[in-house]
Amino acid sequence: MRSIKFNPFAPVHVKNFERVLDELFTPGFAGNAFNGQRPLVNVAENASDFKLEVAAPGLKKEDFKISVEKDQLIITAKQEKEEETNKEKYSRREFNFSSFKRSFHLPETVDGTAIAANYENGILILTLPKKEEAKEKGPRVVEVA
Repeated sequence: MRSIKFNPFAPVHVKNFERVLDELFTPGFAGNAFNGQRPLVNVAENASDFKLEVAAPGLKKEDFKISVEKDQLIITAKQEKEEETNKEKYSRREFNFSSFKRSFHLPETVDGTAIAANYENGILILTLPKKEEAKEKGPRVVEVA
């Protein structure tokens, strides 16, 4: 856990400079697909389901683990890369680890047993279907007796 320093009397340019330094020297900054941050997620709802779009470029579908525990949808990804360069006079070996974890509270209207996922063009798309009783139904005409 990183402590945050707050100085309300510091000039704005000093605060911005400190923020930039914090971002630059965050562990895993160089080459990390997520820069120590969680990926952005879009959530959309329609009559029959919810759609979650997770921006996670540079990963493969094998890097993801998606699970449902009680009323939580948990998405994790872990990527490990190793680069090695051997030249005449030197050898270089670099390791890069990037990972994230996102969890979402599932409403009671979602059928957790029928969640589907697809990864394409750097976007993980999850479809969370609604239970039959929660789906919107068209207007019903009531006859007067």
